[in-house]
Amino acid sequence: MKLLCLRARSGLGMENHSTTQPLNDLTVYMRFAADRMLGKLAKWLRMLGYDTLYSRTLSDDRFLELAEQGRILLSRNTRIVGKMASNRLIIVRGNDPKMQLKGLVRLLGLRPNPNDFFSRCIVCNGLIEPVEPRDVAGKVPDYIWTGHDKFSECTSCGKIYWPGSHLERSRREIERLLSV
Repeated sequence: MKLLCLRARSGLGMENHSTTQPLNDLTVYMRFAADRMLGKLAKWLRMLGYDTLYSRTLSDDRFLELAEQGRILLSRNTRIVGKMASNRLIIVRGNDPKMQLKGLVRLLGLRPNPNDFFSRCIVCNGLIEPVEPRDVAGKVPDYIWTGHDKFSECTSCGKIYWPGSHLERSRREIERLLSV
């Protein structure tokens, strides 16, 4: 897989200065790491089901090491460009996380799979697994527990999810942004 350092200039917040082609089927397996300035972009990538590490407290050195784990680094920090091989780094510009997401999807030729949407915890990036309602009794407000019959739980941090209006709003926004 070849990625070159990508700098922002286009209306989507990124521009590819290489001749890199979209990665087609490999894009399903892309793993990302977002720097401390891209927390909302990390959240959107997680909603799409992409493995995306993010920490507000991660040092620059530790962040750069994540590329060695096969992750594509997403950063707004232009000072790190010369500190690593540019084939694992995308410099993201622009302030709107939704436009950052749209630009990244277009730039890398990502084809998010709707079956993977909402499969990762937006808080910690852990996988979300279905659980029985009895397993979340006492962990969610009573009105939520009695009003829903489907629940999921993060296998890492234990955050509990249920289908609500926020899920439908997020799904509609993803469809609007990405036409999926």
